[in-house]
Amino acid sequence: MISYLKTSFLLLLVAAFLFACEGSYDSLVEDQLEENPTPEPITGDAGSADFSNYVAIGNSLTAGYMDGALYNMGQQYSLAALLHQQMQIAGAPGNFNQPDINSERGFNTSVSPNPDNGTVLGRFKLDTNIPGPSPTIGGDPIAPYEGNTGELNNFGVPGILLGQLLTPATGGPQSDPAFNPFYWRFASAPGSSTILGDVIATQPSFFTLWIGNNDVLGYAISGASNPGLLTSEQDFQTQFNAVITQLLNNTSASGVVATIPPVSTVPFFQAVSYDAVELSAEEATQLNQGLAGVNAALQAVADNFPNRSQEDMDARKVNYQEGANSILVNDPDLPDLENEFDQLEQLGAISAQQRQMLVPYEQSRPLTENELVTLSAGSVLGTELNPQSQTPTTIGVVIPLGYNSQESAFGDAYYLTVPEQQQIQSRTTAFNTIIATAVAQNGDRLALFDINAGFPGNPNTELGAFADLFGVDGELGIRVQGTLLQPDFSPNGVFSTDGIHPNARGNAILANEFIDVIEEAFGASIPEVDVLNLPSVQLCAGDCVSQQQQKAVSDNITFGISVK
Repeated sequence: MISYLKTSFLLLLVAAFLFACEGSYDSLVEDQLEENPTPEPITGDAGSADFSNYVAIGNSLTAGYMDGALYNMGQQYSLAALLHQQMQIAGAPGNFNQPDINSERGFNTSVSPNPDNGTVLGRFKLDTNIPGPSPTIGGDPIAPYEGNTGELNNFGVPGILLGQLLTPATGGPQSDPAFNPFYWRFASAPGSSTILGDVIATQPSFFTLWIGNNDVLGYAISGASNPGLLTSEQDFQTQFNAVITQLLNNTSASGVVATIPPVSTVPFFQAVSYDAVELSAEEATQLNQGLAGVNAALQAVADNFPNRSQEDMDARKVNYQEGANSILVNDPDLPDLENEFDQLEQLGAISAQQRQMLVPYEQSRPLTENELVTLSAGSVLGTELNPQSQTPTTIGVVIPLGYNSQESAFGDAYYLTVPEQQQIQSRTTAFNTIIATAVAQNGDRLALFDINAGFPGNPNTELGAFADLFGVDGELGIRVQGTLLQPDFSPNGVFSTDGIHPNARGNAILANEFIDVIEEAFGASIPEVDVLNLPSVQLCAGDCVSQQQQKAVSDNITFGISVK
């Protein structure tokens, strides 16, 4: 009885305490709710758009290709997948089918040979010791897609030109120049179906179309050395109008069409500087002594041949100094000095041995400030043309970049001259005019995403993310929630390690730009992608080729290749 009474008394005390504190507790809860309100549920609205069957059409930029390969994580964060993720909040169904590659590292299409000595090379990662990208070991060959090709939503195919949307040869046979293994693997009927035909067969309700980049990019990354890689304006207009006509005539879909960015602004053309040769004072002196005979021969040409100007010969001379120096390159646009050097030998001004040593310099010169070097040059610069030679044959320093061991020049595949840059930009502008015109003519169903908005000379003066990223506003990089993201493939960059394609964060920035266009054109309300919540560049972790290779030790001159 005593125990029971004590327990009852304690219960009464607790009840009294709780009753007395109830008002205080309620007050505290109300205060907390005022200071930290319950988040409103995230909602969206499709407006006049119909997201019930969203389909993405394009190339690598749509597919999720990044780091030189198509691989699992890249597809997970593809532009198309990120867009659909946000469209779901505005009513799109949950399924978005991509032709899954089912490979952690993919197949690196940016390196050759691949496979290398029986090893399949996968995606690039960033090796901070180089510093630069290195392919990973343990990639996978491109294999057929095992899912239902009739249920796909992402028709982004890495590497395709505009015209490859329209030709069955994109799916095979392999001997056809238009063949693309990334379409072959999911084509509904390889060799007879087309990418656009497969798109139309799904009867999309809404689409995004971003195509044409490769019609200028392929030419640009070749150093403008292969004119056959640059699509003509006439062909582009015919092909683009055919794509738009077939899409609109054979479906009821509306959509957003994107223009082509200025391709020469990407890190592939910015990472390696024209003056990437770093030398000590001692190295510069030694090199100048070794190349003095070349400068003397060039001066002899100016003195003895009236058709060869002093200005031309001075532009070809090499004069190294401590610090940063211009890369020495082969330039096929220069007048060839083969005959002049031969005549100097015939005149007795140089010996037969000296004449032979002048062969690499018949069309050589140092690069100038406004010229762009390709990222692929980084794997060649600083290597030895002839590793067994007793004297340095360092490419880009002693031997011109673009000269090979067969004593012949193969062009300027590693850099873009100013006229070449102007040609690429002019063709890009022409293509974008064709795109914008086609969209304007079908403005009841199409909206234009002008990726060049804000760049000087563009009629759309509103600052776009791409212009913001490349410093049109006076600050290089783009600020996202207070964080400055850079236009490179550094850990805080928005490009992947191939220097061309965005990483996951870059795709998110682009997705948000597409969302802005959809909202304005179709009255939709779609939440933006959380850019900073996505991964950035991944670092090598013992799985890169560069970490497996033994570093060769040489007594020859060494120098650094500076990467911005």
